[in-house]
Amino acid sequence: MKRREQSQTEQLRQALAEREAQLQEARARLSALEDSTSLQVGRALTAAAKKPGRSLVRLPRDLYRLWRRSGTTNHSEQRRRGAEPIRSFDADRQEARLLAGAVGGASELLVVATIVGPAVQRALAPYIRPVPLRPHDSQIVMDGVDVDLVLVSASAAAPGSPWAHVGDPAAADRTRALHWVLESAASRGIPTLLLDDAPTAPGLRSLDFDRIHRGDAGVPLHLFNPVAADLAEGPEAVFVRDTPAAPVPDTLNGLGAGVVDADAPDLADALRAAHVAVIPAHGPSTEALRHRAQACGTRFVAHDPVAEETGAVEGISVAVPRMRATALTADEQRTMLREVFLREATPVRLAEILGGLDFPPGTPGPELPLRGRAVAVLADPAGEAEAADLADALLASRLRPAEVVVPDTAGRLPGLQRLRAEGVTVRTARFSTPDTLEELTRAGERPSRVGGLGPDRWAVLAERATAPWSHLWSGPVGPDRLADLVCAVECSDADAVGTAATGPAAEVGERGFFDRPTGEQYVFVSSLTPELARTALVRRGWNPAEWNRRGTRLLALGPDHGPGTDGNAQGPAHNAADASTGAVG
Repeated sequence: MKRREQSQTEQLRQALAEREAQLQEARARLSALEDSTSLQVGRALTAAAKKPGRSLVRLPRDLYRLWRRSGTTNHSEQRRRGAEPIRSFDADRQEARLLAGAVGGASELLVVATIVGPAVQRALAPYIRPVPLRPHDSQIVMDGVDVDLVLVSASAAAPGSPWAHVGDPAAADRTRALHWVLESAASRGIPTLLLDDAPTAPGLRSLDFDRIHRGDAGVPLHLFNPVAADLAEGPEAVFVRDTPAAPVPDTLNGLGAGVVDADAPDLADALRAAHVAVIPAHGPSTEALRHRAQACGTRFVAHDPVAEETGAVEGISVAVPRMRATALTADEQRTMLREVFLREATPVRLAEILGGLDFPPGTPGPELPLRGRAVAVLADPAGEAEAADLADALLASRLRPAEVVVPDTAGRLPGLQRLRAEGVTVRTARFSTPDTLEELTRAGERPSRVGGLGPDRWAVLAERATAPWSHLWSGPVGPDRLADLVCAVECSDADAVGTAATGPAAEVGERGFFDRPTGEQYVFVSSLTPELARTALVRRGWNPAEWNRRGTRLLALGPDHGPGTDGNAQGPAHNAADASTGAVG
C-alpha cells in the first residue's frame, strides 16, 4: 500500500532508525556471545592447547571460576555500557517532499517519474517536477521518492539514450527494469502513461501501462514561440523532413530553401527565421509540425508529391514564392499563436492526457499543468454600469479567469452577483475600516491611475487572490485580450505585460520575431502600464515605474495590440472553460 502521507524525509528517517535498531541489536547479540560461558570455556581450552606448560596448570582454576560466574548476571556491566532500548520510528507529521536536486515547492507541480526523450523532457520541464529514472537506479529512486505519475515516452528508446531499445528482446535488461517500475507503480496506486511519440519496438507498447497516448506532448511555447525571441537570419523557406533520408524536392533547391529535420534541436530557430515552412502532407509528425510552425508565426505548405503531379493541389513551386511575396500581417500572426496557445500548447495537451487517468484520492490531479494560467482579475468598478461591463467582458473572454477580487462594498453590485451565478469565484477585500461614504456609494472623483487605484490598493486586492497571475482591470477589453496576455507571459517568462508607458519605441530590447516593419508587437521595455502581472509582484505595493529597477522583466505589447476591444477576434470560443483554474478545456 502506498504511504502517500509520508514524505521522503520521513521515509529516510524511518529507514535510518531501522538500521540503527538492527545495528544495536547486533551489538547486543555480540556482547551476549562474548560474555557466554561456552565462548569463555572455548577460549580457555584453546589457550591451554597452544601453551601446554603453564596453561594446563591454570586450566582447572579458570574452569572453576567460569562455573561460579555462570549463574550470575553482571548488571553493572550492562549499565556501564549504557545500552539504549530499541526504538521504532513513527512518522506523525507532514513535511515537504525531499527530491534529488529539487527541494520544496512540490505541491505546485505534479511529481512525475520520467523515462522520456530529451525533447519531451524540455517540453514538460516548466509544467511538472520530473524525477528521471535510469536503468541502473530506477528501483532505488522509485523506493525513495513519492511520485504522482510514471511517464514513459517512446522517444526514450532512441539509440544513444540510457533506455535505448527498451521493449526490444535484445535489451532484456532495460525492459526488465521498466517492467519492475510499472509493477511497483501499480502496487502503490500510481498511474502509468506511455507517450507514443516515435516509432519503437512493439514490446514497449505491450507492457502494462494504464494509458497509451498516440501523439506528442503538444507545442511547448517557451521553446517554439515568437515572443521576445531573437530573430535569426536565414532562408525565407525551409523544408522540414521526417527522416534524414527524405529527399529534398528539386524545386526547393532552386528557391534556395533551407533544410531541417523534424526532431532537430534547432527546429524552432529554423522555423522562426523562415517565412514559409514546407512540411510533409502525410506522416506521424504532420500535425505537430503544422502547429509548431504556427507557434513560430510561420506559414506552412503541405508537400504531397503525388497530388502535385496530378494537379489536385497547388505545387510548391507556385505556393512557396506566392507566400514569400505576401507579408504575414500582425493580426494573422497573433491569431495563429493564440489558437495554438488555447488548443495545442503543452499544458493543455498534458491536462487532456491526465484527465483520463485514475489518481489516488488526495493526489493533485490534471488541473496542475494549467495552474500556471490561472488569473485573478482585480477590479474596482465605480458603479453598476462598470460592474455590468466587467461581467460582460469576463463571461465573453476565451480564457475565463479563475477568480475576481473586488472591494467589499462592490461585491453587492448586480454585475458581480451575475459572475457568481455563472460559477466565477468572487472574493472581496476591505480597503479601510469603517468604510467611507464615497466607498459605500461608489461615487466621488477617482484618481487618474490604472483602474482608478494606486499600488497600495492593488496590493490589498492581490492579498486576497490565490491565482499566480493578476489582471489589473481598467475597463472593457475584447474576448481575446486576456488570452493574449497570458500567452505572452507563457512564451516569454516575463513578470508583467502591458502597454509601453512612453510609446512603442520606449527602450526596446533585443530584436524579436515580431519586430518587423509591420510593427513592434512584443518588446521588453523599462516601464509600462501593467495589465497582467505576477500576483506576488502586485502584493509588494511598488509603483509600476519602479518595477524594472527591482529586477522584473516587463513585456510591452505593440500599438495594434491595445487594451480596447479586439478587432481581430477569430475562432470559436471554447465552450468548456474551467473557472477554478483559468483553463480552457
